[in-house]
Order: sequence, then structure tokens, then C-alpha cells
Amino acid sequence: MIWLLQRGGLKKQVERLTIRTGWLAVLSMACWLGQGGASPLSSMALAEEIRPAAKIAPVTDAWREVVRQNAPGPIAETEKKSEKQVQPEPPCRKILVFSHLTGYVHEVVPHVDAVFEILGKKTGLFKTVVSRDIEQLSPERLAEFDAIVLNNNCSKGPRRNLFLDELETNPKYQDLTENQRKVKAAMLERSLLDFVQGGKGLVAIHGAPTMLNNSPEFTEMVGGAFEYHPPTQRVILNLVEPAHRLVTAFRGKMPFIHTDEPYCFCGTYARKNFRPLLVMDASKLNDQKKKAATDIRYVAWVKRYGEGRVFYCSPSHYPESYESATLLQFLLDGTRYALGDLKCEDSVPAKEDR
Repeated sequence: MIWLLQRGGLKKQVERLTIRTGWLAVLSMACWLGQGGASPLSSMALAEEIRPAAKIAPVTDAWREVVRQNAPGPIAETEKKSEKQVQPEPPCRKILVFSHLTGYVHEVVPHVDAVFEILGKKTGLFKTVVSRDIEQLSPERLAEFDAIVLNNNCSKGPRRNLFLDELETNPKYQDLTENQRKVKAAMLERSLLDFVQGGKGLVAIHGAPTMLNNSPEFTEMVGGAFEYHPPTQRVILNLVEPAHRLVTAFRGKMPFIHTDEPYCFCGTYARKNFRPLLVMDASKLNDQKKKAATDIRYVAWVKRYGEGRVFYCSPSHYPESYESATLLQFLLDGTRYALGDLKCEDSVPAKEDR
């Protein structure tokens, strides 16, 4: 039956479906076609397609209101009841949204700040503190938080060390010697790593991995190092495991299409030491380097780091994506996972399934 599917012009679909969901899904498709049905891959309901404006506009009250209206509210009583059977209702948490950058400026940074403020306030699940001060990442000041959100913290290339960038350019640190700057930068990185490894949460958004892109420990924690991205374009995303708890926001529908910078990762990403959630259809990309399609390009995942939890979400470069109720729910669920308030499968799949 599989051979017939491949001969019937569905070879690429079979290969992609096998990578994402295993042979069971392929056999289901085979049975469907054997009964005279159309290919499910051609008839699947489209979850959503988001088109951005030509230019990114600043955050306005009107934009905030759109996000607030589309953002999820308090956890449904049925979900609370089900969770209470396993554990008590979690207390209100406190998260730090760290939004400093020294390299490329993503104009969506203030929009992401607003999104987490709105999600926390509307759901009542967490209080949000936004900061651009690297001192906020010291062990003493991080101790008051349950999770940190790294918001597009692009650093200057090729060194790719946001802490050193800031320590060298901010007049506040002008009296430090070069060695003192290196020691302080290493302390701040260690503080961040220890924070997560000790049992807290990390949410990394879009360009966040470039913050310390050449650090083996940091990129191991995040899940990969940024390599490059093809031009901003229409990006097609699919679910890796449609039944996974963290993708229920997509309601089983696929694909999710939006305009984005299609990030490609390297370094520790090669090991894929995480549980993938969303995968990009790299075969459809306009990519002059012709490298994107040489690997499976995941754009969202979860993973354990020591006793802590990490959620990476590449979407998105544009504010319009954050107006989507689907993406807002996905971000909330990923944040709840990082906080330890939403339990889900986060083990690394077997190598043949990655």
C-alpha cells in the first residue's frame, strides 16, 4: 500500500508525514485512499494564514486591545478540575521579560513585551516585569522570579555575547577593566544557566538564541545556535505530534501559515536534544543558500535543562502573528510548561523519530 502511495505521486507527502508522525499516520492515509477517499494531506483544514502589514507599526492602545480580545482568559473550569485531580491549582507566578539587545533590532520587541503583560494579566496566572537591565540577571535579582522570557536579545556578530557588548558600551561600566568585564559577563551567563538548571523556567522568543550564540552551554540550554535565515517570506508550519498537549491551540488543524524570518539553527541543534512541536516546510522556502532543506527545520520545541524547563518559539518577526488567538494560546501553554504548571511529554524522541 505504501508503494502504491509513492507511485501515485505522493512520495514527498509520505516522506514528510513519516518524519513528523510515523508510519501509523502513513498507513491511515493508505487506508483512506484505499477506500476511495481523497488524500487527507490535500484536504486538511487550514488552521490559519496571517499576512503582516508592509511596515511594523509601534505598539498602540488599539493593537493592545486586539491582543487582549484574542488572548485566552482564565483557565477553563473543566481544565482546572482535571488538573486538581493531579495537583493543586498553581499560585500566581512572576516572570521576567528580558528585552535588551545590542545587535539587530527586531521592531517587534515591544509587542512581545506587551503580549506577555496581557497574557499574565488576563489569565491571572503570572505577573510580568519587563527589563532591559543586565543587572536584573544577577543571581540575587533573578531569585524572585519563576521564569524568564528572553525576547529577541540579538547581540553583535561575530562575537555574539550580549553581556560583553553591554559592559563595553554602557557608560555605567566604563571604569571596569577588560578582565573585570569578562568576569562579570561570565557571572551573568552562569547566573542565567543556574537559574534554569536549578528548576526554574525559560521561554526564548524568535532571535533570543543569538544572545550568547557562541556559548556551548547557553546554546545547549536553548536547543541550538542561530546559523542564518533565508529572506523574510511566507512560512508554512506543521505540527510534529498533533496529539501533544502543547499544540492543542492549533485544534489539530494544519498548516499554520504566516510571514516570518525562517530561522535555521546549527551547533547543538544537530543533536536535536529537545521535544519538537512545530516544523517548517523548508522545501517551500526561497533560500539562495540551498541549505534549509538539507535538514528538518523545527521552529518550536520544549526540553528539560537540569531541573528546569525550556520552551523555544521562533514565531514571530511580525506583530500580526501575535494577534492570532492560536499563537497566543500556544505561547501561554508554552509559558505554563516553563513555569512547571502544565505537565506534558518533554522527553527527547528516539533518534530515528527526530
